[in-house]
Amino acid sequence: MNQYKILLVEDDMEISEMLKSYLTTENYQVSCAFDGQQACMKFDADSFHLVLLDLMIPKISGIDVMQYIRKNSFVPILILSAKDTETDKTLGLGLGADDYITKPFSVVEVLARIRAALRRTIQYGSTSTTESVILTAGDLKMNLSDYTLTKKGKSVDLTAKEFEILKLFLKNPKKVYTKEQIYSLVWNDAYFGDENTVNVQISRLRNKIEEDSRNPQYILTVWGIGYKLGEP
Repeated sequence: MNQYKILLVEDDMEISEMLKSYLTTENYQVSCAFDGQQACMKFDADSFHLVLLDLMIPKISGIDVMQYIRKNSFVPILILSAKDTETDKTLGLGLGADDYITKPFSVVEVLARIRAALRRTIQYGSTSTTESVILTAGDLKMNLSDYTLTKKGKSVDLTAKEFEILKLFLKNPKKVYTKEQIYSLVWNDAYFGDENTVNVQISRLRNKIEEDSRNPQYILTVWGIGYKLGEP
């Protein structure tokens, strides 16, 4: 029996009860919050492996809840939202969400996304004792033992996805990765041609580590193929 704990933030009681009932039968421990304020309080009071977060919730918005969580945690956040435009998805993923599930959804789909996120987290957190603990490139130094990144000695805050993408490049400095490969390796899930998901994360990462994101030195675009690590 797995002991994964999920914080479910959903103000629609029917949806909340449906998801909680289904996930409980799959042996997940589910704690429910029905507004943003309650979500932040529950997150601070307990330790969760994953957060399912509706964006349209009362008191404190889902976006604000996500930003609050991201200040101190890499826990996977899966957005549940009736907003299905590319702009909405880009905003959610850009602010730190790991996945975006559009309503209406099937509980089978939600379970599959949860399992994929948790698989990625397990791999992300189980660094082999035989691999280098420190990865470097130019002024960047990544510590795999405590999941931190510094540039010129100053801390750089990354989301879990941003960290994992950069780690992929740093560990394989000569390799060119397609967007499909990046998605499959980082999200640990099948790729269905959603280039925007990868593009958003690359853009966010560049904004944090590059001196000039419009003229990147660390993550280079290989036109028609994908991305590779530069030689700053």
